[in-house]
Formats: sequence, structure tokens, C-alpha cells
Amino acid sequence: MNTRIPPDPDLIQRTWPRTETPTARLLTLGPQALSDAEVLAVLLRKGEPAKSARELAQEVLTQAGSISALLGRPGTLDVEAQARISAAYELVRRALKEEISSRDALSSPRAVRDFLRTALAGKEHEVFVLIALDAQHRVISCDELFRGTLSQTSVYPREVVKCALKYNAAAVIFGHNHPSGAAEPSQADSILTQSLKSALALVDISVLDHFIVAGNSMMSFAERGLL
Repeated sequence: MNTRIPPDPDLIQRTWPRTETPTARLLTLGPQALSDAEVLAVLLRKGEPAKSARELAQEVLTQAGSISALLGRPGTLDVEAQARISAAYELVRRALKEEISSRDALSSPRAVRDFLRTALAGKEHEVFVLIALDAQHRVISCDELFRGTLSQTSVYPREVVKCALKYNAAAVIFGHNHPSGAAEPSQADSILTQSLKSALALVDISVLDHFIVAGNSMMSFAERGLL
């Protein structure tokens, strides 16, 4: 009886020069020098029989279609890999939240954009979030207020006002995503934004911006002069 010994999952990677493995390249050249697949391979740590971690990572990225889609739906990987990716993603989200919480949100628009992109990109359903700010425009809280379907969600001005008052907010920033579309405002988005702005003005709370996230694209109502 012949017993077949399955290939070692890391065999192929170990045949590369040690300086060429994704982990070695990250430590030597820095993470910015790695391809998307190589960064993912570092998180995966190992591949499958007859498939290196880098090859598995490229296959997973191709199946997902994009990094943001993978982060939103890491279900194509085993449980351990999903946990590592989800943890890394959560660390990034928390770091960005710390960054916008420690400074004037208006003086760091990139951080606000990065945080909302991280929080909303890749989700399969529409989500509406409210970022509450104090009088110095520092972040008090970020709440997911409403969750809808692939193409729409219902946002109720009364609940938005209640949330802003709960945190004694001086100003707010809104964000929502378009899972299946472009980062362009619909007529309903424009009407909603003006309705929320009017409702909050009654309690002396300013609306600083409303961002729409679609994949890696973002649109700002304030930059478009729509507020």
C-alpha cells in the first residue's frame, strides 16, 4: 500500500530565496513596496497544498474583485484567515477613529474620508452613519443609525436629531454608501441632506458635510457646494 504524503503548504514559499518572501520583503522594503497580494499573503501566513501564500492571496483577491470587497466579505477564506484579516481591518478602523477624535475634523479631511471609506466600503447593504462633533469639531462618536438593502435605506430625521442631541453635538458629518452604484448623489440623497440640515438647524446643530462612499470613490456634498 502506497501512502501519499500531501505537499507541505509552505513548500513552494520556502523554495524562494528568503529575501523574496512577502514577509521578508515587508521587513526589508516596507509595506508600501508590496503588492496587494503580497500584503494579504503576510496576513494569511501560509498557503495550501501545491499553492503558496502569495498565489492563494492573488486567487482570493481575484475572486473578491477588490480589496474593499474582500474586507467586507472575507468568507472565501478559512476561519483563522478571516479572523486575522478582520482583526487587521478593525485595527485600521480604530486607528483612524483615534486620529479624527484627537483633532479638528475640518483640519484633517483626509482622516475623515479614510475613516468613512474604511467603515463603509465593501458593505453589501446601504448604511447611514452620523459622526457627532463638539464645538471644536473633534469627534465625540460615530454611530451607524440606519441599515437598508442593496440599493436604499430609510433615514428618519427625528432619529438623527435625537442621536445628535444625545451627544450634545455642535456639528455633525453624515456618511452613507452606494454598494451597487457610483459615488454620486441621487435626488433622494440631496433632498434628505437638506431635510436633515433644516431639522438640525432648529436645535442649533450644523451639518458640516455628507459623504457618499462607493468602493474606493468618495463624494463630498460640501465640496460640491450642495450644503
